[in-house]
Amino acid sequence: MGDDVLRIVLPYGVIESDSDDIAIERISKLVKVENFSLLIFGLPIGLDGHEGVNAMRVRKFGDCLVKQGFEIKYIDERFTSREADRMGGQATRDEKAAMLILESYFGSK
Repeated sequence: MGDDVLRIVLPYGVIESDSDDIAIERISKLVKVENFSLLIFGLPIGLDGHEGVNAMRVRKFGDCLVKQGFEIKYIDERFTSREADRMGGQATRDEKAAMLILESYFGSK
């Protein structure tokens, strides 16, 4: 999670689920409780710059949240896992990658 005015990015945790429906429900509740105004999704774009099957899956998941009234932006997530592995701290690899994606979004504004 982050603050776009102060440009502060913090780890928030990971929502794990074997079901997209349950994950969407958990995200919806979290967004409402925390009053988040925007969701940033990492988009897995191939090294060739094209969106493949995984990117389509992410967009389909995001579309479900858009239908519930949430605003979503997509950010290229190439190399964020590799960068996350180089970071210190106690946050998980996924939290670190999410932080890098959010920092990239803030940098693009």
